Amino acid sequence: MPLIKRKQLAACALLLLSGAGKGAAPEAPSSTDASRTVRVTGHYDNAVGTSDAASQGVITSELIVNRPALRTGELLEFVPGLIVTQHSGDGKANQYFLRGFNLDHGTDFATYVDGMPVNMRTHAHGQGYADLNFLIPELVQRIDYKKGPYFAGEGDFASAGSARIRLADRLPQGQASVSLGQHGYVRAVVADSVASGPGILLVGLELNRNNGPWDVPERVRKVSGVLRYRQGSPEDGFSVTAMAYKNSWNATDQVPLRAVESGLIGRFGSLAPSDGGDTSRASLSYALLRRTENRLFELDAYLIGSQLELNSDFTYFLASPATGDQFQQSERRAVAGVNASESWTTQLAGLSMRNKLGVQGRVDRLSPVGLYSTVDRIRQATVREDRVREASVGVYGENTAQWLPWLRSVAGLRYDAYRFKVASSVEGNSGAASGHLVSPKLSWILGPWRQTEFFVNYGKGFHSNDARGATQTRLPDGTPSAPVTPLVPTRGMELGARTEWLPGLQSSLALWRLDVASELLFVGDAGGTQPSRASRRHGVEWNNHYVAAPWLLFDLDLAVSRSRYTQNDAAGNFIPGAIGTAASFGVTVTDRGPWSGALQLRYFGPRPLIEDNSARSASTTLAYARLAYQFNRRMRLSLDVFNLLNKRASDIDYYYASRLPGEAQDGVADRHFHPLEPRSARLTLSYAF
Repeated sequence: MPLIKRKQLAACALLLLSGAGKGAAPEAPSSTDASRTVRVTGHYDNAVGTSDAASQGVITSELIVNRPALRTGELLEFVPGLIVTQHSGDGKANQYFLRGFNLDHGTDFATYVDGMPVNMRTHAHGQGYADLNFLIPELVQRIDYKKGPYFAGEGDFASAGSARIRLADRLPQGQASVSLGQHGYVRAVVADSVASGPGILLVGLELNRNNGPWDVPERVRKVSGVLRYRQGSPEDGFSVTAMAYKNSWNATDQVPLRAVESGLIGRFGSLAPSDGGDTSRASLSYALLRRTENRLFELDAYLIGSQLELNSDFTYFLASPATGDQFQQSERRAVAGVNASESWTTQLAGLSMRNKLGVQGRVDRLSPVGLYSTVDRIRQATVREDRVREASVGVYGENTAQWLPWLRSVAGLRYDAYRFKVASSVEGNSGAASGHLVSPKLSWILGPWRQTEFFVNYGKGFHSNDARGATQTRLPDGTPSAPVTPLVPTRGMELGARTEWLPGLQSSLALWRLDVASELLFVGDAGGTQPSRASRRHGVEWNNHYVAAPWLLFDLDLAVSRSRYTQNDAAGNFIPGAIGTAASFGVTVTDRGPWSGALQLRYFGPRPLIEDNSARSASTTLAYARLAYQFNRRMRLSLDVFNLLNKRASDIDYYYASRLPGEAQDGVADRHFHPLEPRSARLTLSYAF
């Protein structure tokens, strides 16, 4: 096909896939290469000249609309190389894997919704716990993702990467939908935006019920709501957003393989039928943008209140043979925070520069956060109960300089300070602690040449540890314990390239390395995370997004990594749960008359389950599919099929000791797995008004 026709084709794809300017990602600065005449925007807006690293990009609303998702948290699986699973009920935060990490529920991957942090520090269940179940996917406008600690504006938990989810200010039209599926699945959504005085009022509501394939019905009972007022333009205005969410559920957690193989329970059975929980979240946030001729001021302020009671039993009769090992992790949390930054452009000695100064502050108050032994969710004893105040401030500066038409640098410096105050029920564990870190960042961007650019990135980052660990001198059983380091530094580097040499294609390649001074490791029998040894990871990522025709899009992402502890131990140097290989392939067909469809394949590679690598998980290949029919401009019917190939595989695997009735007192070390849900279908009728 002649080049000019291909460019015309890509231009048509841009018009069709960008959402006609409503809900699509805003236009980023175009490349300095004068030969470029079009921008290719499909599921991703990752054009040459739009980022400071090959592993940075934007996910547009078109991908969210076109691809099916079994769970809300799977929105993050659109980040190239990121795997999202679940090992419990659908009211609990998902499990995330990226760049050689088992991120548990969010450690070392920072997530934000309109400037509000989703990761919860000093959390009852695990450090960095990131529950996205409060989101209504239909209201997501875009997702900005970054990987690595190279960005001055990213602080705690962002060493492996970060995702900033942006909600829409207005909808092209009102929408209502009802979804019905197997296993009692029902979901209803209604959303609209209307003129209100000088601004726009957006309203969204979601109701969800689900039992799942489990022998113990999951009984998800979920409601989410959003109310947002926006005034001004996207570049100069303000918004006020209120969000509320409540959920309750039963949970079938991972189960020991021997219990299934012996016939004690079925594949979807449970050994702890009263496991589950309830949670709620409410937030109020304010966002302001003020733009003048060469300056931009940004402000986010937020208040969050949340509650969680989570009942789990991973070891059954190992610790308490008479009553069982169920425990409850509970917290009530209030969060207040503010982010402010000022950006401006200037000239220095003939060099064009962009400067940015920012400050980020956050205070968490937990009253209380506790761990209790329970029987059928009824508390029997308090293991520990703490009241915590955790405050932090981060200050950063960043300078971008255009040295030559083909050479740009981004230099940043970040300072973070934390203060912890803990009042504990365990004698000797009350007290105060503090920590601070300086994190330099530097990136060089070369090109573009022939619509190709190159990146060299370096940066230091960190993750915080649980405040209770920072003041702890003994365990609840009285065993002495040394306090942990409050802030753990990380260091990363990356070489990358991005090209658009083929019209319609955006392709990037990144070689990366990340060192962590202390690994955060999930502990199965405690249901939480704890600090471990120092580690090193390195790997390669290759991401491709191709608009082959206005009606045909392809996405192909490959990621391979190697993860090891760097401090030798006789137990072994493999990091349990560390992902080695991840791959995904997607094809989307749109506007073939009234028909459209999508197919998504995802490969989740094998992982070591213990330090000596003697036990490993199997790999998992998963397929989702969608077929949709547009009756008219208002009504649409879509069929989503999950686990299309009906694979009998695991969502996730662990290896640890548990005890079933009649087994030896020390229990049995075994693989514990959470099965993939079997093939299921959901039918959705949507109406635009």
